Amino acid sequence: MSTEIERLKREFLEYMEIERGSSLKTVGNYDRYLTRLITFSKLTSPKDITDDAIREFRLHLNRSPGVAVKGQSRGTMKKNSQNYHLIATRRFLKYLMKRGITALSPDRIELAKVGGRQLDLMSSTELTRLLEAPLQEPDASKNVSALRDKAILELFFSTGLRLAELCSLNRDLDLSKDEFSIRGKGEKVRVVFLSESAKSAIKSYLALRKDMDEPMFVQFSRNKSVSDGDRNESARLTPRSIERLVKKYSIIAGISRKVTPHILRHSFATDLLENGADIRSVQVMLGHANIQTTQIYTHVTDKQLKEIHKKFHSKK
Repeated sequence: MSTEIERLKREFLEYMEIERGSSLKTVGNYDRYLTRLITFSKLTSPKDITDDAIREFRLHLNRSPGVAVKGQSRGTMKKNSQNYHLIATRRFLKYLMKRGITALSPDRIELAKVGGRQLDLMSSTELTRLLEAPLQEPDASKNVSALRDKAILELFFSTGLRLAELCSLNRDLDLSKDEFSIRGKGEKVRVVFLSESAKSAIKSYLALRKDMDEPMFVQFSRNKSVSDGDRNESARLTPRSIERLVKKYSIIAGISRKVTPHILRHSFATDLLENGADIRSVQVMLGHANIQTTQIYTHVTDKQLKEIHKKFHSKK
């Protein structure tokens, strides 16, 4: 039999999906975090969520094993992962408060302190090699897969798109313009901008597409040109497929560090800041709801601060 807390959790998840517009992935994560709390603490009603229950749950999380990393000991759950559980719990308690249901105040739950986030960025030389790597494919100018991959890499660096956002693109982009709108997290729409190199790469790729399918980026059989007509119909590239191709070209480019689509997004942001963009503008272009999220990139201005110090600080 379903308990009161389980019913309220289900209604909360429906609220997050329908009224808040959260993605199914986010809703699924909240479901997992709250289920862990309910199961561990043996909750049956909102009144069971007490300071003591939260304290015991935090101890449980802090002593739980983390994700195994190849070549390293498993260790305990990272503070960020612990915080995800606490954030979900606070959001659930705020929902209960909104409905007038008596429960622990969300303000009673403090997040664990975490160290500053480290960004593993590529150098400008590595980035250039990565962007040019697809052109090293055999007969690249006639290889639709190579041109598609070139367009993907250029688009990531030009726009700062998230992986899911790039996967969702359709081929109806107006390439006569330097911008287009994208619907991102929380169904929020923002404008992103196309560089000339990104537009050129997309045009070269689409020029070899003979089909009329809607997705911008689709699968092609390995080592086949589009003239062979050997294509998996209506097969939009998945996020995992794009992660694999980014990894493939990072190896071809001779980059020893791990490279992901998100690192290309980091490179987009840091390139803007290094060239004088203000943090607020970068926040808008990345689609961050909170400027604190964008502030992880401000370390790239350290070099500029050093130059300002040398120029303006008294040398007495």
